[in-house]
Amino acid sequence: MFTGIITDMGEVLALEQKGDLRARIATGYAVETIDIGASIACDGVCLTVVATGETPRGWFDVEISAETVSKTNLGAWHPGRRLNLERALRVGDELGGHIVSGHVDGVAGIVAMQEEGASTRFTFRAPDALAGFIAPKGSVALNGTSLTVNEVGGAEFGVNIIPHTKAVTTWGQARPGDLVNIEIDTLARYVARLREWSGT
Repeated sequence: MFTGIITDMGEVLALEQKGDLRARIATGYAVETIDIGASIACDGVCLTVVATGETPRGWFDVEISAETVSKTNLGAWHPGRRLNLERALRVGDELGGHIVSGHVDGVAGIVAMQEEGASTRFTFRAPDALAGFIAPKGSVALNGTSLTVNEVGGAEFGVNIIPHTKAVTTWGQARPGDLVNIEIDTLARYVARLREWSGT
């Protein structure tokens, strides 16, 4: 489990296709504290650490299945790409965002960006199958970042991203046309399933 509060910006150092896709990611985390088998959310995707090292700087390796690549924006990863990173939630940690599983539901596109004061208003287009799970003032995880939905119109929805978030995540580098990983709120998922099951 994660909270959608980004704690590091990593960088893709290398990619290798050996059956599954293997990625090496530079990190500011102290690698001696990262266990093999630990979960780290990389742009919102929960991935398992399979190796770590410190040459020339701290890094960890993850293996990514073809299924994960097909459901996310990981197919666009390349060396030099910056990533939002979050380590798994531990008992006693502050829950600053919302509960995020790291199981991405699909990919949304950035339709427009507009400066509003020091913040930036982003408009996204969600896949039609996910649009009904997104509600005004609800939560959504985009590239692993817990964000509050401002407004919804059909499959499009908007969020405001403040200067601090742009400075400590990859949102400061985002542009219209970018594809981002989207994970809908777990509560919305279960409410929809309950309504489906009860026939209401």
